Amino acid sequence: MAKAAKTAKNSLPAVIRSGAKALSPESEGRANPYLHFLTALDGDLDAEPPEPLFGGVDHQTIDRQVHAALAHMTLGLSPASLSEAFGDWAMHLAISPGKQGHLAHKALRKLLRFWLYAMRCATDRETACCIEPLPGDNRFKDPRWRAWPYAGISQAFLLTQQWWHNATTAVPGVSRHHEAMVTFMARQILDTLSPSNFLATNPVLQSVTAQERGANLTRGLANLLQDWERITAGKPPVGAEEFRPGETVAVTPGKVVLRNRLIELIQYAPSTGKVRKEPVLIVPAWIMKYYILDLSPENSLIRYLVGQGHTVFCISWKNPLADDRDLGMDDYRQLGVMRAIDAVARIVPDAGIHAVGYCLGGTLLAIAAAAMARDNDDRLQSITLLAAQTDFSEAGELMLFTDGSQVQFIEDIMWSQGYLDTKQMAGAFQMLRSNDLIWSRNLQNYLLGRRRPMNDLMAWNADATRMPFRMHSEYLRGLFLNNDLAGGRWRADGKPVNLNDIRLPIFAVATERDHVAPWRSVYKITTHPAADVTFLLCSGGHNAGIVSEPGHPGRHYQVATERAGAKYTDPETWRATAPVREGSWWPEWEAWLRTFSDGLVPPPGMGAPKAGLPVLGDAPGTYVLQR
Repeated sequence: MAKAAKTAKNSLPAVIRSGAKALSPESEGRANPYLHFLTALDGDLDAEPPEPLFGGVDHQTIDRQVHAALAHMTLGLSPASLSEAFGDWAMHLAISPGKQGHLAHKALRKLLRFWLYAMRCATDRETACCIEPLPGDNRFKDPRWRAWPYAGISQAFLLTQQWWHNATTAVPGVSRHHEAMVTFMARQILDTLSPSNFLATNPVLQSVTAQERGANLTRGLANLLQDWERITAGKPPVGAEEFRPGETVAVTPGKVVLRNRLIELIQYAPSTGKVRKEPVLIVPAWIMKYYILDLSPENSLIRYLVGQGHTVFCISWKNPLADDRDLGMDDYRQLGVMRAIDAVARIVPDAGIHAVGYCLGGTLLAIAAAAMARDNDDRLQSITLLAAQTDFSEAGELMLFTDGSQVQFIEDIMWSQGYLDTKQMAGAFQMLRSNDLIWSRNLQNYLLGRRRPMNDLMAWNADATRMPFRMHSEYLRGLFLNNDLAGGRWRADGKPVNLNDIRLPIFAVATERDHVAPWRSVYKITTHPAADVTFLLCSGGHNAGIVSEPGHPGRHYQVATERAGAKYTDPETWRATAPVREGSWWPEWEAWLRTFSDGLVPPPGMGAPKAGLPVLGDAPGTYVLQR
């Protein structure tokens, strides 16, 4: 064998050596490493090249660069992940003749149903529809869709949509994740092709165009050009400039009392003669600016709490740049939550802290609270989680973007720039509600030529932040992909934390139409065996449901407390039995906070200069202004 190998080594064709020599311009004085490498094969067939291929760039870097470039064409979606999902679905459908027959039977029945409907419509324009839109689908709500031929067009589309749902679900052998992905992508394609999106098939649009003699299309084109110019210039949407933090939003009086490389801590000025002894510390999500909880004065949760006699502190996160790429989840815990708790404890000593976390901030707060319980740190009085998940086993449609291939693809995007950009995140969230956030918006803005007036919540939504490479990678892999927090595998300071160590009262708020943190996923906190959990489900979505000030029309909520050690109540039973109450949930929560208060005291001073916490400036600070 050794002799044969030596013979093989010595049999390298001369043309290879000469070709390698030709590839390197010796005339420029540069040695050819590959000529030496090929020659070295005479001594060792397992030899490695003396330097990486591709001009000194290793293969992993090449792959990351290609993936990052590809992401611009795929809206950040991994083509490998999508191909795997569609391949799984197509292969299992191909070997399932029973399912194929069922779909053929469905198609025939729908065709017959549509034909009978069309025949009845020829003689009776009041014929009942053969299929109704899904709840919340308002595309065909206008009475003009009932007239022929538009009635036929809309009914054919809805029947087709229903058939494709049948085709992409319940295929034997397809994994649950791949089924959800295929169903989701089929819905995206169908939403794109909806007859409501086109002038030729939309009677409402045709009627408006005829009445205005095309002026709506002219306005729509002007809107399109204006939006395109703002997007390419990196400007906010039209009207957002009217909602500037510190001027028209985020105007609750306060002072910045702490600043480090990741946060500014804002202490709000008291508006009552006496305040509750226990301060409130708010940990907002860092995916967006903190002032979702301090919008206009009339819908500011922070102003409401201050007005009820609470001393309120709130974290304002820095908008990270490329040089923050190595900030991880534990940095956010230590530099964010723990530094804020340290500061609040120095400004308001000898008082427990009511800690409040919103969305990602709530998840981080739960991690911090579990680590504090593990380390016998008892500075917290209670925990409130607003639309925040601690168990990601049923995290909703965001899980569509969280498999191994997709996470690696996102990591490659972040690796190339040091962070995940706001636009790259916004696309995924908009796809979850493409009817509301993409197509109906395009119809209103560019075909009907009607801009929806900007409001404070819309302006805030356009004021997004970036996500550091390391932190977001740890978040996606550790929480979404592996569910390490619920499994007791998440580490803080190098040691695992367990949510069951928390012995504090918990108040958890979820919203009915939340696509980011589905309420059934948030509800999983009620399985906590060692704490009383008050769970509240309110109307609205992820943001609008939380910004639900007293007097807001059409609001309602359900609330009930699950006692520590009580038997489990499943979410559907809970929803069927919990009492429904009208109005805002804010007073309900504020009353809950008061039950864990030791009474009223004079307001603390602003900051604590003697403890190293001088006032650094006025709220809302500087980090919230970063672009």
